[in-house]
This record gives sequence, C-alpha cells and structure tokens, in this order.
Amino acid sequence: MNQPTKLSLEQEFQLKKFAAQVQHLSREHAQELLIELHRQMMIKEKMYQHFLLHEWNLDSGIVSK
Repeated sequence: MNQPTKLSLEQEFQLKKFAAQVQHLSREHAQELLIELHRQMMIKEKMYQHFLLHEWNLDSGIVSK
C-alpha cells in the first residue's frame, strides 16, 4: 500500500529539480519565496477546513478564525 506521505518518483524528480534551481537564489529572494509559500500553505489549510466542515455539514453557525 502506498503511504500518503511518500513522494512518487515524479515528485522526487521535481523536488531535485527545484532544489537545484533554488541554489542560485539570493538570500532576499529566498526569504520572499518562503513568506509566499507560508501564505499559500495557510490558505490551503483554510480551504481544507472549509471543505471538510461543509462536507461533514458542520459549517452552519460556526464562526471561522
């Protein structure tokens, strides 16, 4: 059985390619990208929460954070 946290071979390749690309970033650019990545992760988490609450019919009367 495939573990959900294990990357596929294609994902491993994409990760190595990305790692090679970021080696050439300036510190400032890397910091900007990290901040943007964190923002996107927060949005993704918020969307998951919204979708799960809606799917489980728990979204009525709940005030989101």
